[in-house]
Amino acid sequence: MAETPEMSSSRPYLIRALHEWISDNGMTPLLLVDADAPAVDVPRAFVEDGKIILNVSMSAVQGLELGDELIQFRARFSGAVKQISVPVTAVLAVYARETSAGMMFPETESDAEQTDEAGAEADATNSDTDTQPDDKPSRPHLRVIK
Repeated sequence: MAETPEMSSSRPYLIRALHEWISDNGMTPLLLVDADAPAVDVPRAFVEDGKIILNVSMSAVQGLELGDELIQFRARFSGAVKQISVPVTAVLAVYARETSAGMMFPETESDAEQTDEAGAEADATNSDTDTQPDDKPSRPHLRVIK
């Protein structure tokens, strides 16, 4: 069997796409961030239970950069401008404030890898023609794509 080439994480691409989708629909994009992850630079006074929600709408931030490795921008917190820096791997979700439509991500890349491995094992043992007792077709399953 040929070896599958290694691909980069899809997380930064999905973050950018969801940000654009939410914004294009006139809603407010929010990031749920693991504030305790390495290299996260956010105002600690706004962290609750190790997480922070950041409004990343164009009207709320200045200089927004949604990079492949890092998300950076300036925003006001209690009237003071702060430089925010969040590694893409620390983003747990991107969603619209108004509807909660969006996407959650695994807390770590290794969580995604474990899910992928479990999915690959399931794919190897299941097929579309598998049946369960009473000849019910097997339920489809979702696989996390990193």
